[in-house]
Amino acid sequence: MAVVEQSPGGDEPPGASELQYRLQQQSVLAKFGIEALRARDLQPMLQRAVELCAEGMRSRYCKFLEHCTDEDVLLVRNGVGWRDGVVGGTEMRADLGSPAGYAYHTGEPVISNHLENETRFRTPAFMADHRIRRAINVLVEAGGRRFGVLEVDSQDEGKFEASDLAFMQGFANLIGVAIERQEAERRLNDALQHQELLTREASHRVKNSLAMVSGLLNLQMQSDPDERIARLLGDAQARITAIAQAHDRLWRGEQVGIVALDDLIGGIVEQLREQAPLHTIHCDIARVHISADAAIPIGLLVTELVTNAIKYAYDDGGEIAVTIADREGELHLIVSDQGHGLPAGFDLKSASRQSLGMRMIASLARQLRGELAYEEADPGTRALMVMPDPRTA
Repeated sequence: MAVVEQSPGGDEPPGASELQYRLQQQSVLAKFGIEALRARDLQPMLQRAVELCAEGMRSRYCKFLEHCTDEDVLLVRNGVGWRDGVVGGTEMRADLGSPAGYAYHTGEPVISNHLENETRFRTPAFMADHRIRRAINVLVEAGGRRFGVLEVDSQDEGKFEASDLAFMQGFANLIGVAIERQEAERRLNDALQHQELLTREASHRVKNSLAMVSGLLNLQMQSDPDERIARLLGDAQARITAIAQAHDRLWRGEQVGIVALDDLIGGIVEQLREQAPLHTIHCDIARVHISADAAIPIGLLVTELVTNAIKYAYDDGGEIAVTIADREGELHLIVSDQGHGLPAGFDLKSASRQSLGMRMIASLARQLRGELAYEEADPGTRALMVMPDPRTA
């Protein structure tokens, strides 16, 4: 590529020093570099690029030409200084007969300091209409793909120099890096959205599968005459339902893998009410959002504690209260009743060895790193567990 008649300064005003001019260009490059790395949207970033590039070249006209692969044309995507209708509405052939097309296809920069006498390239009509006399073009690449051309134009008779070309190439490189970063972020975001969709779908399917198992257990309960077997099947059904409730909230939630604790426990308690119509179960749950790792054991723990109260607190039904309070880095879970109270000589460790339900309660408490205690409520019993807040633990 032949560089024609090079001399300092673009549209540099008379008397401005070469050093001052080049320092200003470096300042503009640094400014755009910061803005480009912060940019999240492509078009505003490109528009800002042509504005600052024109400022650095002290020229009225600058444009970014985006290559349209299907038609092999260059579209004036962004620009400054041009009449209405040029930006976004003007295309030029991307062949070797135009300065921008040559820069795009060869990757070589082009300086044309006398367009009216240019024999290598034709001058696009819209540039002639603006009385453009000289132009400088550089390729913009992003991720190994040719994206378009950055061009600065001028109406005066000055000359673009090799130093101007270095500035323009630095600008084009920054644009390419910014485009590549934005595309990488878009691909990452697409992958995360796909992963979120898969996670939601998995939770939905697990919930449906568990609901099917729960239904089968219910059928078995109704057909088995042995009350003890029916009671064991009922306990298993309640546990499966608690896990299903957690997965149901997981796929429905706004944020994948996060559950609103009040929604989860409210759903579990509603299921337990249906299974124990003689009991009234009250709920007062803090609006806390927690991960699935904490939601499932908390749901199971509430299920076991409420089930114990249903079984043992009353002869014919009564009131049960479930409370989870958020207290400065801790969650306080309380399940209380107004029934018979604790049996004489009750010992938590001994009970945990003798009962599957109590073993599960102790195991879940350890999993949640909580401290569990049973207290006389006068009347009734209160089960209290204090655990680290799962949002900060």
